[in-house]
Formats: sequence, structure tokens, C-alpha cells
Amino acid sequence: MNYFISKISPQDLFPTDRKETFKHLIAIKELAEKQNRPSFEDFNDRDMLLYFLYQQTNIDESKNRSSRTVREYERELAMMIRHMFEYGKDMDLDLDIIVEGSLFKNMGKRHVRRYQEWVSKESPHVKKKGSYSAATLARKTVIWKSFFQFLYRSRYIEEPVHEGLLSATVRKDDRPNRDLGPGEVIQLLDFFKKAEHPVLFGMIHTLVATGLRNEEFGTLKVCDVKYDGLLGGFYLDVDGKGNKKRSIPINPKVMDSICNYRKARLLSTDFPNDSSEPLFPTSKGTPFTASYLAQYFGNAIERTNLPFLANRKTRITAHTFRHSFAIISYLEGVDIYKIMRALGHEKIDTTMIYLQKIMERDHHAIHEWKSGQLGEYI
Repeated sequence: MNYFISKISPQDLFPTDRKETFKHLIAIKELAEKQNRPSFEDFNDRDMLLYFLYQQTNIDESKNRSSRTVREYERELAMMIRHMFEYGKDMDLDLDIIVEGSLFKNMGKRHVRRYQEWVSKESPHVKKKGSYSAATLARKTVIWKSFFQFLYRSRYIEEPVHEGLLSATVRKDDRPNRDLGPGEVIQLLDFFKKAEHPVLFGMIHTLVATGLRNEEFGTLKVCDVKYDGLLGGFYLDVDGKGNKKRSIPINPKVMDSICNYRKARLLSTDFPNDSSEPLFPTSKGTPFTASYLAQYFGNAIERTNLPFLANRKTRITAHTFRHSFAIISYLEGVDIYKIMRALGHEKIDTTMIYLQKIMERDHHAIHEWKSGQLGEYI
């Protein structure tokens, strides 16, 4: 399959300067429009892929895709392209007859449907690590569908390929149980305190008391620690998902844990406003990536062999403590709207996902039994 995009190595598929790339693509598009030709007539597959990824849909830059989302889309679409070239025969994609040297223009509904099925049942990931979760398949499907909808709306392809994708919804029971209650958090903090491990203690303490996302934690800088001139103490100035800012107060004891973390790394505990060094660096002085943070936590916590871990079906990662923040806030009687705002959620429905299990148990009918209908047996 001699497509243009197949000749580009994965590391060269995406440019380092996204803004300049997008400006270049806009210039090509506007020239075609000036000459009364179709807007994307001069684009090839790679151009369409990059335009889709880096396009600006809102004049307010903060409302466009965040860098985090763009990277996620890059990874998923690059994986799709690589899979189609490497495993096309296994999927029976029959893409040997090409038109205009384009992979995307040769694809029909059956191709994306077969690819979706192959990813969910026969891909290398499934064979090595087991099936994807329903939530992961749903996320992948959203990205594929969005991309092929864009190609169709732009008239780069003639067939609504995205209609070939099967629905991938996530039911409540499909979501992995990431709940971790205060008793279990205390066991972990006690363990690392006794082990005199200020790094892991400081990370857990900070995550559970702030509700930070993995990416937010990893990208925190020293200058993000601000003194609160209004209320006293310190807070974190966080650049969250979707480029949304929020301020997170730092409990004095948590501030001590942050300082102890930095002392263990032989770093300064001053927080100048002009310092761009990581607040929580790795042992090499670099920021934690989301994937490394999850791996680091998972391995370290499994090594504790604490008894409650035997009853868990899912690994504890840094993200688990974001759920703990929500659960502990609820148990402390915090209003759900305030929990939503603290977590940086846009919709209360997202916050309810974090709290659904504890609320089901807390509001169960059994707790209303007061008249003694079962006598001494209840």
C-alpha cells in the first residue's frame, strides 16, 4: 500500500511547531478559496490530519482543544494509521487498489467497522494485556468518529465513513472501581510515614488533599505555589483541563509535606514567582508524565502489601486519589456543587460518577429502618 502518509516515519508525522504548521495549512486553504477551488483540494492525507488536530474553532484560544487533548488525539490517530498498514491483511481491509495515493479516500464504512472490531477483539494490546475497558473503547471511538466526520464535512472524502462505527457507550457498571476511602488512604500515609519515605508520602498527601489530575500534578511548577494575601497560607495556581484555571488552597500540613518532598530531592523550599522548575520532580529532575506517574504509584503501592490491596480488582494510581478527594469531601458533608468546582468538572454528572457508589450505599433503604420490624435481628 504505497500511500503518501505511509512513507512518513511516526516521529516525523507530527511537527514540533503546531502553530506554524497550522498557519501554513491555512495559507494553502485560503489560496484555493481565493481561486474559487474546493478549500482542501491541495491537501494530502497528512495535511488533513494536521489541520484536524490543530484547527482553531473558537476565537478565544482557551476554549480550543488543550495541548493535552491534542496529544491524546495525535497518539490515537497515529496508532490507527500504523495499525492499518501493519495489520491491514489481518483485518481484511482490502485496501490494495488505491485512489489518488490516499489512505483516507480509499476507506469505506466497512473499513472503520472492521478496524473497530479488530481493536476491541484481536489487536496486540488485547492479546497481550486483555480487553480494553468500555470507557477506553468509547474514548477511542469518539476520536475516530470525530476525525472521519471532519473529513466528510470538508468534502475530502465522499462517503460518510464515520457512520460505519458501532456505538460504544459506557454504562455505570462498566466503569472500573477507583474508590479509595479515608481509612485506606490513612493506611498508605501511615505506611510511607513509618518507612520514612517523604517522596511518596508527600505525593499521596498532596493528591488526596487537592484532587489534582495526573497531568496537573506532573506539570506543576514552583511558581504555581502562591501566597494567599487575602486568607493567609498558600494555594496552587492550576492550569487545568481545557485550559481552565483554578486556585486550590494548600492545607498547612500538606504544605509541610510538599517542603519535605523537595528537601528529600535536595531542592529549595522557597517558591519564587519566576521559577519554572517542576514542583514535584522525578529523581532525575524532570516532570512526571501522566503514564510514568501512574506506573510509579502502582508499583510502589503494590510493594506495600497492605491487606486491603488483596480485595481490589484495579490498581491504585495517582488518579485514584482524585476519587478519594471527592469521597472524603462528600463524607465531610461538602456540597456536591463545591466538590464539582474543586475538581474542575464542567458538569455535575461527571462528579456524580466519582460519588455514585458511596451515594448508593449511603442512601440505601436499609438505613431508614428504625421501627424494629425485625426485632433483635436488625
